[in-house]
Amino acid sequence: MGWIHSYRLRWRRRGLLWRSLRRRGQLTAVADRTGATGARDVLLFACLRNERIRLPYFLDYYRRLGVGHFLVVDNGSIDGSAEFLAGHDDVSLWRADGSYAAARFGMDWVGALLFRHGHGHWCLTVDADEFFVYPFCDTRPLPALTDWLDDCGLRSFSAMLIDMYPKGPVDETPYAEGQDPFEIAQWFDGSNYTIQRNPDLRNLWIQGGPRARAFFADRPAAAPALNKIPLVKWRRRYAYVHSTHMLLPRGLNLTYDQSGGEAASGALLHAKFLHTIRDKAAEEAERGEHYDGGREYAAYRAGLEHSPDLWTEWSERYINWRQLEILGLMSKGNWA
Repeated sequence: MGWIHSYRLRWRRRGLLWRSLRRRGQLTAVADRTGATGARDVLLFACLRNERIRLPYFLDYYRRLGVGHFLVVDNGSIDGSAEFLAGHDDVSLWRADGSYAAARFGMDWVGALLFRHGHGHWCLTVDADEFFVYPFCDTRPLPALTDWLDDCGLRSFSAMLIDMYPKGPVDETPYAEGQDPFEIAQWFDGSNYTIQRNPDLRNLWIQGGPRARAFFADRPAAAPALNKIPLVKWRRRYAYVHSTHMLLPRGLNLTYDQSGGEAASGALLHAKFLHTIRDKAAEEAERGEHYDGGREYAAYRAGLEHSPDLWTEWSERYINWRQLEILGLMSKGNWA
């Protein structure tokens, strides 16, 4: 990499940090309990809107995994999400009433919290419908993974987003508050993915799965990206570039083995396709606050008109992380 390109990336990172610091004025603390966090706590960061039905299971799942504290931005929920979150001692909550799109789809707000509270912590940044899975997660808590990453001198950990879906029409089985979403959305695509390397920022770019084949079949290049780097040992000079798909400095994106071996990685089980997706797609397509004016949600709204069945004869029923490793969707690398 030439010095000119390096210089440009450095200023791009500084620009992203400056955006986040400017947007922190849009955050109003509802319940700031960050003073109770321990120095070794793994922190979870999220930005959400109208996710009340998901939150009980979301919090319980990540508590069991070993998250020490939740730092959440609520962007104008009207379904009781904020009131529910404010009632939990391990949750710190901020309200953001500004434009989600103008805040870089919430990443400026989350970036401000990462800058202020994430420094020196392992930070997990996820959406309310994303559930982190990593090697040995059934027997080892999240701090065991971060301790191992520290011992290896690693600063970031990648996870492929895996879209989960039910067998039968997406909206056929109602999801109940507090329920494990994967009792309904049990299936996923075990293959049907493309992968490229981004030479600019060095991250991998992954697309495919049920969203590509069901909603973007005529334009697969426009399908959502499935590569994410949600777990990072945060420093104040770090910045997410686009959602959690890539970071600066760009060395944080080298989460794969360039010599042809396997680096440890995880997965994010994506519980988007529950019965709630129809109303969510309609709302977000109208609001136009998501990427490209809500293009993705407009595709969902159109594709969901006839209650499609995302299941195919090649679908895999989810069992555990070892199954994902066998299928090549994640790896334990050299973590024994």
